[in-house]
Amino acid sequence: MSTDAQQAGRDGHEPQNWQKWHEQRVGSVSAPYGPLSLTGTHWLGDHPDGRLPAVPGSWVPDGDEVVLTAGPEDVLTVDGKPFTGSIRLTTDHAPIPESRVAHGRRRLVVLRREGLWAVRDFDPDSPARRTFEGIEATAYDPRWAVPGTFRAYPESRSVRVENADGRERGLGLGGEITFPLDGVEHTLRVAVEQDGSLWAVFADATSGNGSYRFRFLRPPAPAADGTVTVDFNRSLLPPCAFADHFICPFPPPGNTLAVEIAAGERNLRDR
Repeated sequence: MSTDAQQAGRDGHEPQNWQKWHEQRVGSVSAPYGPLSLTGTHWLGDHPDGRLPAVPGSWVPDGDEVVLTAGPEDVLTVDGKPFTGSIRLTTDHAPIPESRVAHGRRRLVVLRREGLWAVRDFDPDSPARRTFEGIEATAYDPRWAVPGTFRAYPESRSVRVENADGRERGLGLGGEITFPLDGVEHTLRVAVEQDGSLWAVFADATSGNGSYRFRFLRPPAPAADGTVTVDFNRSLLPPCAFADHFICPFPPPGNTLAVEIAAGERNLRDR
């Protein structure tokens, strides 16, 4: 089969594949411990007494650990068992439902960023989850799936960018992808994930005017020769579009495209 025929076959199935992807994405977002359930990210440095707003127990950073102290009145569990006393915790790496500390259905997740500790509060009964109506997304259009080329940097680099919570943090970058849109070449700076896939934080001419203020793109791992498909049909809303308590990075310099990317996830659906 020729390359053109193979591509035609893929394109013939791609609208169905995209619809399945979109439905799975809505299901993941609206799951009990999906991003809609995040009701707070509490930085321990902002609460030197160890008491966090609406979070039981006392949480005090101590070097590379956090000391949690709780009494019977706090009604906390650790590793699924009722907990009183003190325990030293490190960063939670397990899926949110399996995090060590819980208060009823809520999951209290220990987080560390650039040496600073925080506790995240995930509540399946959050108002955002109860009122969620879906994701506004543009149906698949082959125009937005284009061939790209990845070029790795000789060494990984980090740039400081503002985050959604107003603080500035480092964003690691491993290379760039170049790709054509309507005959014009564009470039996005990307991070390289552990599995080799790519991650871009980008804005475009629709950002804040028809689409959320910025979005994510996650191309697959490039082939050995650097070729990779750049499919804006699978543009993603960042977690902070679903809950204000996420600390999503804004696009790094160079990742605001002067073109309207009218594709993929655009906004939350209004009630």
